[in-house]
Amino acid sequence: MDSLLEGKRMEAYAEHRTEDMNHCHLCERIAYKKLRGKEVGQKWICIDCLKKLKEILDTLDEWEEEVAMGEEMKDQLDENLGL
Repeated sequence: MDSLLEGKRMEAYAEHRTEDMNHCHLCERIAYKKLRGKEVGQKWICIDCLKKLKEILDTLDEWEEEVAMGEEMKDQLDENLGL
């Protein structure tokens, strides 16, 4: 009987706190207070995903240079081989 009452209390508490909970659109994590985030457009993104996105965007120039060098090398090989 006690476990049923405890279950009902927890269910009521969870329903009461669902307004404070957020769902990260990228990693599907549900956060309450300890996992912060931002609302981007109409989607909520947790701080961990935002950090990963920032790291990716900070290194985007390097990625673009690598892709450009790869394409340039491919073009040179094709030209040298007469393709």
